Formats: sequence, C-alpha cells, structure tokens
Amino acid sequence: MGSFMDLEVWKKSRILRNNISEIIKAFPPEEKYRLTDQIISSSRSIGNNIAEGHGRFHYLDASKFLIIARGSAVETIDHLIIALDNSFIKKEDFEQLKHDCEECSKMINGYIAYLKKQAKAA
Repeated sequence: MGSFMDLEVWKKSRILRNNISEIIKAFPPEEKYRLTDQIISSSRSIGNNIAEGHGRFHYLDASKFLIIARGSAVETIDHLIIALDNSFIKKEDFEQLKHDCEECSKMINGYIAYLKKQAKAA
C-alpha cells in the first residue's frame, strides 16, 4: 500500500485546495476571520481526511474519514456560493471550483466503493 500522496483523489483535492488558496487572496480583508477562514478550513479538510483515512489501514474506518472528506467538499461549495453571492468571486471561477469539488466528491465515492469491495473480499 503506497502513500496517500499516490492517491488520485488526494491529488485532485490538493489542486482544489491550492486553487482556492489562490482565489481567496482577492477576498476583502474584513472576511479574513469569517468566510476566508471557513473556506480554507473546509477545502483543506478534504485532503486531510483522505490522508487520515488512508493511514487507518482498515477499510471501514478509512471509509468514515472519506465520508467526512465528501462532506467537506460539499461544505466548500456552500462557501463558494456565499463568495459568489457577495461578488467576491466571478461566476466562471465559481463554476470551475464547484466542478472541482463535485469531481472530488465523485472520486471519493469511487474510493469508498473500492474500500467496501476490499472489505468484503477480506
């Protein structure tokens, strides 16, 4: 079993996290301890939970962390909607980041399905 850094889903979450880190630089300073912190936290949580689940070495335990990661991806979309509604980001940026969050969720779902299959085979 390789490193969590070898997982395509973790690589995708890293790209998402980095893209969000870049876009929030344009948020107004008064949002630093509000929306900015929340969107950073939720976007980081995706990869953090994928990594933590990978480190558990138990299929069902790992799946629990992946479910949390999937929830963080959806939470990130909600934060992006707030940013869009407040004109902190452009519609095109929102659509791309939303797509990336949804792609992460799909990949997480696939990983969960894989782990469940491995658990049944064990």
